[in-house]
Amino acid sequence: MRVRSKVAVVVTLAMALCCIAKAQDLASFEKRTAVKVLPNGLTLIVCERPEAPVFSFYTLVDAGSADDPQGDSGLAHMFEHMAFKGSTEIGTTDYPAEKVALAKVEVAYAAYDAEYRKRVGQDPAKLAQLKKAFEDAQAAAQEYVIPNQFSEIAEANGAVNINASTSEDSTQYFWSMPSNRLELWAYLESQRIARPVQREFYKERDVVQEERRMRIDSSPIGRMVEQFLATAYVAHPYGRSGVGWESELSQINATEAEAFHKKYYVPSNIVIAVVGDLKASETMPVLEKYFAPIPDGPKPEPMTTVEPPQFAERTVVIREATQPFYIEGYHRPDYRDPDDAVYDAITDVFSNGRTARLYRSLVRDQRIAATAEGFSGFPGYKYPGLFAFYAVPLPGHTPDEMRTAIHKELDRLKNEDVTDEELTRFKTRARADLLRGLGDNEGLAHQLAEYQTRFGDWRQLFRELDKIDAVTKSDIRRIANKVFVESNRTSAAIEFVAPQKPATSTGGAQ
Repeated sequence: MRVRSKVAVVVTLAMALCCIAKAQDLASFEKRTAVKVLPNGLTLIVCERPEAPVFSFYTLVDAGSADDPQGDSGLAHMFEHMAFKGSTEIGTTDYPAEKVALAKVEVAYAAYDAEYRKRVGQDPAKLAQLKKAFEDAQAAAQEYVIPNQFSEIAEANGAVNINASTSEDSTQYFWSMPSNRLELWAYLESQRIARPVQREFYKERDVVQEERRMRIDSSPIGRMVEQFLATAYVAHPYGRSGVGWESELSQINATEAEAFHKKYYVPSNIVIAVVGDLKASETMPVLEKYFAPIPDGPKPEPMTTVEPPQFAERTVVIREATQPFYIEGYHRPDYRDPDDAVYDAITDVFSNGRTARLYRSLVRDQRIAATAEGFSGFPGYKYPGLFAFYAVPLPGHTPDEMRTAIHKELDRLKNEDVTDEELTRFKTRARADLLRGLGDNEGLAHQLAEYQTRFGDWRQLFRELDKIDAVTKSDIRRIANKVFVESNRTSAAIEFVAPQKPATSTGGAQ
C-alpha cells in the first residue's frame, strides 16, 4: 500500500509539472513578453499575466557591495537606504531652499571630518565647535523634509511588500501594486533613479551603523562569516564586508553617495521588469514617457580584479562562550562557467531536504549536528565565488567533528557516483523550482530582470533546463575532485570556551 501511494504521488507530481510547463514554456512567454532598450540604455521588460488586477516590478541595478569604492565599504548598501528618501519633487517642502541647506551640511561635515581625522594635533575644542556647526546645519536642512513621503505615497495607492536589498552583485527595488496605478509607480520609480536627494543622509548612516552592530558586531556567527570571507579572498572585493567595515562606514558622506549614484545608476546599468495585469502595447509607452528622459551615461567599466588561485588552506578560529559553528568554502568559477549546473546538482544532493546526504549523515544517523548543508555562489555569483558547507554541532560535539564528517561525505562524492535516484531527484526538483518561481508576479519579475542582466536575454531562464538535463554522474565526480581539495579550502570555526570566572580578592581591605 505504501509503495502504491508513493507511485501515485510521483505520477501526480509529473502530471502537474507537465500541465504547468505547457502554460509556462518559452513559447508561451515569448507571446506575452516584450523587451525594449531605450535610447538612454535602460532596458524595460513587460510580461502580461492577467490573472488579477495587480502588477509587480523589479528594478535591478547592476552594482552591489562588490562595487563599493576602495575605502568606502558599505556605500552601495547605504545608497539603497537613501533611495527611499525621495527626490527633488518628493519628500521636500521647498527643494531649491533645501538644496542650499544640504550644500551647507556637506561643507560643515567636511570641516568637522577633516579635524576628526587628524592623527596629530587634533584640537578638542575646535572639534566640538565644528561638530556643533555640522549638527546645526543638519537641523536647518531638516526643516524642509517631509519624512517618509515616498513610501507613504506608494502605500496610500495600494503598494504592498515595499522593499529593497543590496547583495554583493546588485541592488534591487521591488513592490506590488494595483494595475491602475502603473503610471504613478513609473513616476515614483523614475524619480528615485533620476533625481534622488541625499536628505537625512547622516541620520540614515546611523541606522546602517546600528544594522552593522546587530548583524555583525553583536553576532558571533556574523563576525565569523565576515572574517571567513576576508580570509578566503585576498584581492577580490568579495572579501570585504558587504554592510561595511565600521571605520569606513562611519566616514561615508553624502557627496560620495552622490558620486556612486552618478557612476552606477546610469540607465545602461539598469533593467526593470514589470509583470501583471497589463498590456505590453499600452504599458510600454507609459514606461517610455517616464524612463526615457533619464539622462544617459557611460556604463561602468567591468571589474578588472581577479582573485588569484589559492595554493594552501586558510583557517579562522574564534573561541568564545557561544554556540559552536563550522563552515568551509572552496573557490569555484562564476555563473557563466559551463559546469554551473553541476554545482547546482551537488547542492541538491548534499542539502535538499531530509533525503540529502549531509542531513542523513550528520543529523539523522550520527546525531552530531543540529543542521548541515552545502550551497553555492557565496557571497555572490557574478564573479567567482565559493561553494560552502556548514554544520552546527549538537551539545557535546565539536567543529572538528563537523569538519571530519563533511570531508567524509566529500570523499564519497569524489570516489563514488551519485545514485540514479539522486540525479533524477535533482533534475525533477530543479524543474519544479523553476516553474514555481514563475508562478507569481514577484518571482517572475525577479527572474526576468536577473536573466536579462546576466545573459542579455531573459530566455536563458528556460535554457537553463537544458543544462540541468545534461548533468551526468561523471560530471559530479569530476567537479568534486577538481574543486573540493585542501589547497582550495578556507575554513572557519567557533569553538566553545567556558567564560572565565572573575578573579576574587583574598587580601584584606587596604
